Amino acid sequence: MNVLLLGSGGREHALADQIDRSPLLTKLFAAPGNPGIADLAECVALDINDHDAVIGFAKDHGIDLVVIGPEAPLVAGLADDLDAAGIPVFGPSAAAAQLEGSKDFARAFCQRHHIPQPNFASFDQPEAALAHLNTHYPDGYVVIKADGLAAGKGVVVADNTLEATAAITMMLEDNRFGDAGARVVIEDRISGTEASLFAMVDGRDAIMIGSAQDHKRAFDGDQGPNTGGMGAVSPAPALSDDLCQQAWDEIVLPVIRGMADEGMPYRGFLYAGLMLTTTGPQVIEFNCRFGDPEAQTILPRLKSDLLSAMLTATQGGLAHADLRFHDGAAVTVVMVNDGYPGDYAKGEVIDGLDGELPNTMTFHAGTSLKDGKITATGGRVLAITGMGADQATARQAAYDRVEQITWPNAFWRRDIAKS
Repeated sequence: MNVLLLGSGGREHALADQIDRSPLLTKLFAAPGNPGIADLAECVALDINDHDAVIGFAKDHGIDLVVIGPEAPLVAGLADDLDAAGIPVFGPSAAAAQLEGSKDFARAFCQRHHIPQPNFASFDQPEAALAHLNTHYPDGYVVIKADGLAAGKGVVVADNTLEATAAITMMLEDNRFGDAGARVVIEDRISGTEASLFAMVDGRDAIMIGSAQDHKRAFDGDQGPNTGGMGAVSPAPALSDDLCQQAWDEIVLPVIRGMADEGMPYRGFLYAGLMLTTTGPQVIEFNCRFGDPEAQTILPRLKSDLLSAMLTATQGGLAHADLRFHDGAAVTVVMVNDGYPGDYAKGEVIDGLDGELPNTMTFHAGTSLKDGKITATGGRVLAITGMGADQATARQAAYDRVEQITWPNAFWRRDIAKS
């Protein structure tokens, strides 16, 4: 098979690593890819937002499967256009991708299908949003979310009225997130442990890929602003077998059935972000693709052929498939440019990338190649994954590898997966 992988982050590097292992693979292309992916695939200068260009490339190069990594092309309907052109694609339609593309849609969908979630209300006018805040959350202890895609930064977990009011003003009046923040969702701030459950879906059936716990806040002790993710551990320590089955039965399967029943069959990766409350799992959010850095944490433990499973999903055959994983745990530490998720310097040369340690993998995210040297050009730059028989061993392996890698503005949390 010739495969075209779309995306340039750490998630796509982890996907490329697994696709490259498949005996079905003839050639892997990546657009645009990154310096790490370039060791596994032919990286091509292709604008993944130009649907006609992607379709033309796929036809010209005999692509047997397109794998869409990031969320924006999915929400924009790239999977629909590829499907209409007769090109097999792994990823949900634009209609199905509304589960991530619109938090208002996702909340209303869960309400229709009796999927456990926090109470919520949506607004596109600041006056109405502030009135609801003052009436229902006078202490400001609430969650404010931009409706659309905001690169993982459109959620404010407010501790008081000042923070909640500022979040509403920032989104609806100051237009900080553009169209993505033209509507906000205000919802109860529920408590518990967060965990994520991942599925591969073929429209009607699904198989579980794994679970993970992500660390969203920028600083140790879960302090500071939300980020796209500073690290993760898999399997999720808080997600027992019973809780995992409960979330699968009460959340994942009803989503899949509901999407099919509403004429939006879901195909691709489905990420269910959960809060494990005292009354059971509740949905915090959905993603219509693999998480990042969860992909870099879950996929290194995979023993099965990912490419074969993705192909099966496009053909509606997952009812007779399963995935097998290595025992033990994996821990991923994300190395970022200091200042992320705010302003940060770019372009520093990264040292120490050669010489992978045993049971570790280094995934590139925000890197570039300049004058033959790898440089740190993004916010999240590298994802370092360690594997081991247990969480503590995996964590030690990851941090041992992190200590080998340096650049002047490197920053990382020191407490990822710390028990």
